[in-house]
Amino acid sequence: MDGKGREIDRIDRKILQEISHHARITVTELSERVGLSKTPCHARLRSLEERGYILGYRALLDPVKLGLDHIAFVEVKLNDTKEEALHAFNDAVVKLPEVEQCHMIAGSFDYLLKVRTRNISDYRKLLGDTLSAMPHVAHTSTYVVMEAVKDTAMFD
Repeated sequence: MDGKGREIDRIDRKILQEISHHARITVTELSERVGLSKTPCHARLRSLEERGYILGYRALLDPVKLGLDHIAFVEVKLNDTKEEALHAFNDAVVKLPEVEQCHMIAGSFDYLLKVRTRNISDYRKLLGDTLSAMPHVAHTSTYVVMEAVKDTAMFD
């Protein structure tokens, strides 16, 4: 159920699946693919947007063609995990364009970051100059990606 007590059904899930693969699809084509007429399909799409199931639409860029083919996952351990320290780290990490993802983790470290740079040299500079100097960072461990075996969206 969503925050307003409404459940999504099979048609809503099909709409979400279709637009996750084809964000630029027309409502007419979407309605044909999900088996609805255009007006109810458009109403469902708007409802899914208003209820927060669809956060937005964007173009997926090829990072390799853009010269950003070095990926590293970084475990970050903080020296303080009080709310103020967490907020300071969070505020700093969201400002780094090289950090594609940042997740707070329940485990032996505090955060897991997915970092994308041009090469290992750029990553090393980012680690030494920026990541290690972020608020409350006590320790980092880096895992360099050799090959992306699967890197897909939710409905792939």
